[in-house]
Amino acid sequence: MRSVIFDLDGTLADTSRDLVAAANVCFRGLGLGDVLDPVRDASTAMRGGRAMLRLGFERTGGHGADEVDRQYPILLEAYGANLSGESFLFPGAMEAVGALRGAGFAVGICTNKPEALAERLMRDLGAREAFASLVGADTLPVRKPDPAPLIEAVRRAGGRLERSLLVGDTVTDRETARAAGVPSVLVTFGPTGQAVRDLAPEAVIDRFDELAAVAEALLPL
Repeated sequence: MRSVIFDLDGTLADTSRDLVAAANVCFRGLGLGDVLDPVRDASTAMRGGRAMLRLGFERTGGHGADEVDRQYPILLEAYGANLSGESFLFPGAMEAVGALRGAGFAVGICTNKPEALAERLMRDLGAREAFASLVGADTLPVRKPDPAPLIEAVRRAGGRLERSLLVGDTVTDRETARAAGVPSVLVTFGPTGQAVRDLAPEAVIDRFDELAAVAEALLPL
């Protein structure tokens, strides 16, 4: 079976505002105020909690890697308490998933969000049941860009790696697909925007209604 595996943050859903809000809880707790901006820093949010903490401490000074480690559990707790307050699926995402499933593709998720949070978020958004697999940052001992999580997401979805592709929005997704030896399709509507073209993926889409045709072209019967 052919399979299409999706990244979550910045690809299926815009989660940047809730992620930035969780990081700002940490900064406020240290008396630094709201260091990150939900619009300006959306692309950093897509790289995860530690990336947001590092950026904030670069701006404020006085805190190093040890403080990132101390604050990370606090960030996860804050994020878990308000997981989907302002998060939403990108327009056309579930229609694209439905079209792929209708064409016989298996679909799954491979994300660097902790698995339990990813499961909760997708259920909050009413979309979890559409995906045959979900592999998170802590499902395996390694995470993207190591290819193992993608390979596992394909396996759990019932697909074959050599008949699979990864849809994402960052260099991490591009590198993961390359390491696994499969095509990548990068979206321009995530925080990275048109800059994803510089990563030279096998395909780029500006809207989700383009995905089914691109998948058919990259993984023909």
